[in-house]
Amino acid sequence: MEASKRSRGRFGVHGGQYMPETLMNAVIELEKAYNHYKNDKEFNEELTKLLNDYAGRPSRLYYAEKMTKDLGGAKIYLKREDLNHTGSHKINNVLGQALLAKKMGKTRLIAETGAGQHGVATATAAALLGMECVVYMGAIDCERQALNVYRMKLLGADVVPVHSGTATLKDAVSECMREWTSRIDDTHYCLGSVMGPHPFPTIVRDFQAVISKEIKEQIMEAEGRLPDAVIACVGGGSNAIGAFFNFIEDKDVALIGVEAAGRGIDTTDTAATINTGRLGIFHGMKSYFCQDEYGQIAPVYSISAGLDYPGIGPEHAYLHDINRAEYVAITDDEAVDAFEYLSRTEGIIPAIESAHAIAHAIKIAPDMKDKIIVINVSGRGDKDCAAMARYRGEDIHE
Repeated sequence: MEASKRSRGRFGVHGGQYMPETLMNAVIELEKAYNHYKNDKEFNEELTKLLNDYAGRPSRLYYAEKMTKDLGGAKIYLKREDLNHTGSHKINNVLGQALLAKKMGKTRLIAETGAGQHGVATATAAALLGMECVVYMGAIDCERQALNVYRMKLLGADVVPVHSGTATLKDAVSECMREWTSRIDDTHYCLGSVMGPHPFPTIVRDFQAVISKEIKEQIMEAEGRLPDAVIACVGGGSNAIGAFFNFIEDKDVALIGVEAAGRGIDTTDTAATINTGRLGIFHGMKSYFCQDEYGQIAPVYSISAGLDYPGIGPEHAYLHDINRAEYVAITDDEAVDAFEYLSRTEGIIPAIESAHAIAHAIKIAPDMKDKIIVINVSGRGDKDCAAMARYRGEDIHE
């Protein structure tokens, strides 16, 4: 149900708070705490110290000279979120939320995870800040990402496989929301993407916006001007909104989100929400979702466990509506080719999620002579090597 008639947490028609009354107190408490701490000097100093000293920020903006020369068009820069502690952009948001939860007096973090990167980041922050941690992960994803399951356990987290529904990311989110309902007092739900009920899409965006803040400073120093395009992969959309946010007002900078087409947007084996979805309400928010003919949330598919979410964050839906950002789709085959291409060309093994963004850059860069592209390399690909080898027909098991 819609808890508030006000426009709070709305991005055009998208966003809002569609959720059971049992969770309203929790999100109201969270919003109140966030509004207080986001302007708190001490909180921000603590968070910056964690990001810089522990997570390794600022992450590098790297000129991909070999890739640039090979494609023969735009100058390509890579934002190296893969170099962060835990290997992806997820740590930016998790350190922020975990610190916030601690200030709120919470002692336990719960989180959903798809590829396992958000789960690993949450388990890491919980270990660092001395909190309990439980991670919900689709049973299928547990198999696909066995190494990350071990990492989370190693860091002291309990990992709960979710067998309901499609046993992937959306089901892990549903399970988390159920668990949070039953244990609000000592527990914070550390949501990993710019989705869910308000204030989550705003909180996660604000913690991830450090990416575009840095890109802006770094590209000005390197080139003396802003890029012509910023490209990022989109599942729920946290790395993409992080890379886009500080450029939204810079109308000459094209913002391109890359969805997972899976086996193609003309098939049912896809997760390209903006390309194939319709307006709906799910997981506490109004946005675009992949749905069947009856309006039920459709099963989605991608080779990437981090992109197979059937919806998209409400701010992305809004940026699409107002034509400020463009959302394209890349197939499994194209993403695997790009995964191998960047590895061979620059000696950087990207996450299969990030490889979707690289694949689109490979398509458009040759026709962008004298232009500058920044690709957000949201994570590193160690976790994907076994799966990619299997995709190429090698008999390899972790």
